[in-house]
Amino acid sequence: MPLAKVLSCAVVGLQGRLVEVEVDLGGNASVPAFIIVGLPDAAVKESAERVRSAMKNSGLALPPRRIVVNLAPADLRKEGPSFDLPIAVGLLLAAGRIVAELESCAFLGELSLDGSLRHTHGILPMVGYCREAGLKTVFVPEEDAQEAALVDGMEVIPCRSLGQLAEHLVRIAPIAAVQGQAPGEDAVLDWQGTDLADVRGQEHVKRALEVAAAGGHNLLMTGPPGAGKTLLARAMPGILPRMTSAEQLEVTKIYSVCGMLPPGVPLIRQRPFRAPHHTISHAGLVGGGSRPRPGEISLSHRGVLFLDELPEFGQNVLEVLRQPMEDRLVTISRAQGTITFPANFLLLAAQNPCPCGYHGDPTKPCSCSSSTVARYQRRISGPLLDRIDIHVEVPRVEYEKLAATTTGEPSAAVRARVEAARAVQTARFAGTRLTCNAEMTPVEVRRYCQAALDDGARALVKLATDQLGLSARAFHRTLKLSRTIADLAGSETIGAPHVAEAVQYRYRALG
Repeated sequence: MPLAKVLSCAVVGLQGRLVEVEVDLGGNASVPAFIIVGLPDAAVKESAERVRSAMKNSGLALPPRRIVVNLAPADLRKEGPSFDLPIAVGLLLAAGRIVAELESCAFLGELSLDGSLRHTHGILPMVGYCREAGLKTVFVPEEDAQEAALVDGMEVIPCRSLGQLAEHLVRIAPIAAVQGQAPGEDAVLDWQGTDLADVRGQEHVKRALEVAAAGGHNLLMTGPPGAGKTLLARAMPGILPRMTSAEQLEVTKIYSVCGMLPPGVPLIRQRPFRAPHHTISHAGLVGGGSRPRPGEISLSHRGVLFLDELPEFGQNVLEVLRQPMEDRLVTISRAQGTITFPANFLLLAAQNPCPCGYHGDPTKPCSCSSSTVARYQRRISGPLLDRIDIHVEVPRVEYEKLAATTTGEPSAAVRARVEAARAVQTARFAGTRLTCNAEMTPVEVRRYCQAALDDGARALVKLATDQLGLSARAFHRTLKLSRTIADLAGSETIGAPHVAEAVQYRYRALG
């Protein structure tokens, strides 16, 4: 059987694509050759040497032959070392070393020179696509078996080495399929960061964090150095609702493609918390590169993107946040095509009011001129500020509160209220793609916000719109924020107190 075909998978963006590995084994040749075609990158071309050495060291060496491997479809660029295993299996089939029916099987994995299988990035999206393509069995490295087993309906065979796989295929020593644990079945670990009970004072900021978590609203904290902005920000994941099974799989898929799954952790169960430095590049934040990869905003999908010292970020870097904050996805276009990454994140930002940090501080004088303060504040554009629902000042904490021995309300109690409010929103948006109030479009705002206003709230909204000069976007965001505050209060209607609290969170230029 000089020609053999084996199925594998490639990753494009976050999606899998089925690849047919065709292996043609020619006769004995005085000058052996190992040729790989089908638009392979450098890592795939190097598979020839890895496969040759792995087969030799596994006791499966072939005589000198002219070997041609085609990766179809030929117009899809093949990247990474995950094609080592299917190429080796194709060679064994073509040489008659094994005889097996593999039409409904896929092979994924990188080979070491000694024949063992290494960890391979992107296993989860590849196995998921194999299931969608109708395949029944997938062979993966033993280290990645638990990750692959997260996909329901697939038989996952964990392989320690090429020799072990060959013995399984010829039925000498069958390998037992791995049984994975479904998402959400085990206990979810608590957030190991800041607990709100350990934060002294700043009760109004804690309330703002609770409202932001309950509705998925973006939040900006402004205050002098040392007031606790970063400490408060790191408490946010502890009050966010636990991820659903679908959200866990979404986040895990992103981290799998990026090769960022922690060792021994096949499934991400904590909401991501990403805090990039202000020197980050445009591509590092949004994603990109010659081979587009997710950036920080996609790595914070279903979690928190914390931007500390917001004005210190490059203006071009900040402006690229505007479209993902609205559409909750980011599209990267290259000559080879367009790739879309998810970007449904909660933006949490912190800033000083001026370069020295003490503009408006009651105890320490500011050393900045008025023009310097104005230039510093203009680093963040109006359209970006307009997309942030909650603006809150974080003042200096008084000595009496710092020295108090009593603790505040723990994050667990706040999370319980947040989860109750999210449960109301889940019921409200059942049958749609929406998960929280912040994701509402103008259609849902009219249905669930404007229609729920009582007379006092309606009059207050009109007054706030006229006096504050709210844009259409700010008007809708104020209503969505009011809806979240009402949900936290357990109210079906939106009253004047809910609107009043939402209005006070709107942006006001510092004096």
